[in-house]
Amino acid sequence: MKEPIPSDTSPIIWKPTGDYLERSNVRRFMDRHKIESYEELIRRSTEDIEWFWAAALEDLDLEWFEPYETLLDSSEGFPWARWFVGGRLNIVHNCIDRHIRDGGGDQEFLLWEGDGGEARKLTYAEADGQIRRVAGALRSFGVQQGDAVGLYMPMVPEVVIAFFACLKIGAVAVPVFSGYGEEALATRLNDAKARVLFTTDGAIRRGKILDVKGRADRALERAPTVETVIVYRRTGEEVPWKDGRDHDWAEIVRGDAPIAETASLEAEARSLIIYTSGTTGPPKGTVHTHAGCLAQMMKELAYYMDIRPGDRFFWLSDIGWMMGPWELIGVSALGGTFLIYEGLPNHPDPGRLWRIVEKYRLTHLGISPTAIRLLMRSPSSWVEEPDLSSLRILASTGETWDSDSYHWFFERVGKKRCPIINISGGTEIVGCLLSPLPITELKACTLRGPGLGMDVDVFDEDGKPIREGIGHLVCKKPAPSMTKGFLGDPERYIETYFSRGKDIWYHGDWARVDADGFYFLHGRADDTIKVAGKRVGPGEIESALLDHAAVSEAAVVGVPDDIKGQVIVAFVVSGEGVKESDDLREELMGHVAEKLGKTLRPSDVRFVDGLPKTRSAKIVRGVIRKRFLGEEVGDIASVENPEAIDAIGRSR
Repeated sequence: MKEPIPSDTSPIIWKPTGDYLERSNVRRFMDRHKIESYEELIRRSTEDIEWFWAAALEDLDLEWFEPYETLLDSSEGFPWARWFVGGRLNIVHNCIDRHIRDGGGDQEFLLWEGDGGEARKLTYAEADGQIRRVAGALRSFGVQQGDAVGLYMPMVPEVVIAFFACLKIGAVAVPVFSGYGEEALATRLNDAKARVLFTTDGAIRRGKILDVKGRADRALERAPTVETVIVYRRTGEEVPWKDGRDHDWAEIVRGDAPIAETASLEAEARSLIIYTSGTTGPPKGTVHTHAGCLAQMMKELAYYMDIRPGDRFFWLSDIGWMMGPWELIGVSALGGTFLIYEGLPNHPDPGRLWRIVEKYRLTHLGISPTAIRLLMRSPSSWVEEPDLSSLRILASTGETWDSDSYHWFFERVGKKRCPIINISGGTEIVGCLLSPLPITELKACTLRGPGLGMDVDVFDEDGKPIREGIGHLVCKKPAPSMTKGFLGDPERYIETYFSRGKDIWYHGDWARVDADGFYFLHGRADDTIKVAGKRVGPGEIESALLDHAAVSEAAVVGVPDDIKGQVIVAFVVSGEGVKESDDLREELMGHVAEKLGKTLRPSDVRFVDGLPKTRSAKIVRGVIRKRFLGEEVGDIASVENPEAIDAIGRSR
């Protein structure tokens, strides 16, 4: 077995050559500023963040209606920093309008594949025509700058049109995962005080029609601020209709419908409210701006992902996860093409995702480690038969990698020639704290180092930098895309990120910097287990379990113990044809002890049919722990398969 967490002596597995070194966007930036090494680039960008952001946005040709007067105003402290004061711009101008103005209207903007294999595409000009009409309809319904508009739609082209239509007129987009139930939707619409809701008659998943409009209607009974509902007919099913409130999408985009022009907005005008859920308390509304989103997303898609005009980018995501808006804004701002996909990566078979790469000649593929662990369970022929040679960059985020899955992605999908740009940040940043660059060498599972312009470090319990040991991932300076508090709850924002002092952002992740300066994540702080004084991330134990041939999936949590403080309980999905038994349970516990030492031997292994996960395939360990202990699990709206939560209590 490969080691689950790379050691200080772990080898370099990828080195940049050719185009990565010579033609990448980040190399252009370095040459422009006479920067000769990766280390110098990180040092300059994090020591002088004002220089970096000004230089980066000039290099990326971000366009302003009016230039900013002050780049950073931190007079009210780090948590309430203001950026690009006096400047005016609009996301839509930078993502669409200017490309059409400069002759790029016929370039592909969006590619779509439906659950059943249906395909559509839109050019920049075609998308612009629909966005103008939907934006005009919003204006006709009385939507003003700053009004919130909910998006409760599956991944169809119309959700992209609605998203940009909101931003075009200065309305605030509130994307919500279309698989959420009515209570979760109502909570978010009420919190944001949404005036309009975009939805569909239904969605299609694994070939089955799912009700969306009915859930939306039930949510609206408890969301009185919503005055208008715009319904796109995805399935053609008959749905309830409320005259005066409900409007057909086809009517608002007809040829003679009113259109709207792009609004000139203050740099800090709100663009998005994206909700992030914890295991306690209500969902948190993170608040983002036009300038903040553009600055961070353009930087990351250009310098980390190396997007160039003509590239085809796909991240397996949903509009309700920050990676959805991140992809839409970042790729289009750089003149690229993005693909959105309605279905699951293993439907109707485990080769679906790889055939999509081949069919559309994708240059970039982003995916979560859990999704890779799911796909690698299938026979290797599924990934080996399609032609994946178009790929130039692989990418991942969402959770920590285990070494076996990382190597499978690197070797089977990227054929050892594509770097894995393994990024980590969060909804509250709509971007990354850590990321490799295409010019950097890579070790397995690494995130390499701080993101550009992100003054990141790892601190011990005393708030001092630590190397070669696990500590808290922190950010020491503000960034343009950091949330402007939590919507309606500034105290909770301060408590969440600045409880140890208002000059350091504590992100909530455990991280480690090895002897060579490579960063690695060790999971969320609230997932970490401490057994007899030894702190361990669940990923290390899960990786040891996954190394056993009988295990298909695994999740590990810590539960209270009078003697050791905590003990380890593992929840395991067994492989096909495996007979669950007490003997197997003992064998798995012994297997972990053999790999990691007796201290980390699980006290129990419980067999389950599935693990609760989010739509982005992250295992919700906090929910598993609370359900196992019989506690209130909190907000579970982000869980795609809530039946798996109840199954934890019936684990065998």
